[in-house]
Order: sequence, then structure tokens, then C-alpha cells
Amino acid sequence: MVSQRLWPAFRPWSMGTLPNKRLKLTARVDYGMNLSSARRSLTARSVRPPPTNMRPLPFVWPYWPLFWAVCIWAFSPEFRLVRKAQKPATHSDSPDAGSVRVIVLGGAIAMGIAFPLAWVPSLRVPSALDPAVFVIGVAAIVAGSVLRRHCWRLLGASFTGDVRAHPDQPIVTTGAYALVRHPSYSAGILMNTGMGLALGSWASTAVLALASCAVYSYRIGVEERTLLAVVGEPYRKFMRTRRRLIPFIY
Repeated sequence: MVSQRLWPAFRPWSMGTLPNKRLKLTARVDYGMNLSSARRSLTARSVRPPPTNMRPLPFVWPYWPLFWAVCIWAFSPEFRLVRKAQKPATHSDSPDAGSVRVIVLGGAIAMGIAFPLAWVPSLRVPSALDPAVFVIGVAAIVAGSVLRRHCWRLLGASFTGDVRAHPDQPIVTTGAYALVRHPSYSAGILMNTGMGLALGSWASTAVLALASCAVYSYRIGVEERTLLAVVGEPYRKFMRTRRRLIPFIY
């Protein structure tokens, strides 16, 4: 038993100091736990992917498998065509005038701009319309690719990735060529515009559509000058009876 003489020496420590130390220790532990929780929360927020409704549908399940499968199917022949055309287009006697390079670089730059723009919320289509616009875009890619393949079959050996012509080249006037002079380029514009629509961004759509019109307009000018110079009157007559890209309009 503690004597009366020793008791006062123990009393300040047991009744006053100890509770204060416990309170300080508890406060420090609580502060540390709260700080750790805050750090974990900030870290989780920083690495957390954006909400589904803020991402373009080509990057959201279940839309992305359809989009990328269609793109691979539609654009793979285009890549092969360009690869075959690049070497002949660089020959010194080629009338291509760099049109293959213009199409490749213009398309790459447009894609490099269009995809980041699709992540800007203020440039997106309304979320309620996003699925419908996505379907329209994918359908446009498919329709454009089907039209391109139709043109390839009609032209046969005359269809090349670079601009070239020979005097006895036949002028195709059937199928899509009964409506416009350059349906394959109309199809290319349709495919790229569909890409922008599928991304769900008006800005992406505008960039891809305008870039496609620009590069194909350059290509059309080079091609028509070459055909007029080489084929002559048969192609001039063909030009007088058809618009360039849009039936009865342009």
C-alpha cells in the first residue's frame, strides 16, 4: 500500500499528466489517420478513369468492339493501297504531284486533332443523342467503305492509289460513276465524317470532314488535269455530264 508521504508525488502524474498525454497521442493518431485517408482519396481520384458518360463511346463498353472492328475492316484496304502507291508517286515522271503525300499527311494531322477534341465535354453532342449519333457514324463508315470497294471493282486495273493515266484508258460511266465523277472520293469523305460522328463530337466531325474535303479537292484537281491531258475529249465529255462529288449539287 502506498504511504501518505508518497501519494502526493504520484497524484499529479496519475490524475493530470497521463490523461493529457493520452489525449495528445489520440489526437496525433487521429490526425495521421485522417491525413493518410485524404492522401489515399486524392491518389484514387487522380488515377480513377473518367466517368463513362464523359468518355467517347468508341472507348466505352459495349460500343468499342463494334467501332474498332468496323474501322479495321474499313481502313485496312486503304492502308494497303497507300503503301503500294507511295513508291510510284515519287517517281520523277509521275503526274501525282504529291497528292498521295497530301492525303496521308492531311489525314494523319486531322486524326491527331479530332481524337483529342472528342474528349472535350463542351464539344460533345448531347449525351442523350450520343448513342444515336454513334450508330449513324459507324453506318457512315460502313457505307463509305462499301462504296469505295464498289468503285475499285468498276475501275479494275485503272484504279490506283496514285494519279496515273494512259491514252487508251476506258472511261467508266456505270454504277456510282453514272452519278458523279469521283464517287470513291465521296466515299472517303463519308468514311472520315462518320469517324467524327462516331466519336460523338461536333468539333471532331468538322475537322475530319473539312480536312477530307481539302485533301480530296487537291487530289481531284491533279487527277482531272492529268486525265484531260492524257485521255482528252472522252474525259472532257464525261466531266460535262456529271458533278464532282455530290449528285446534281457539286
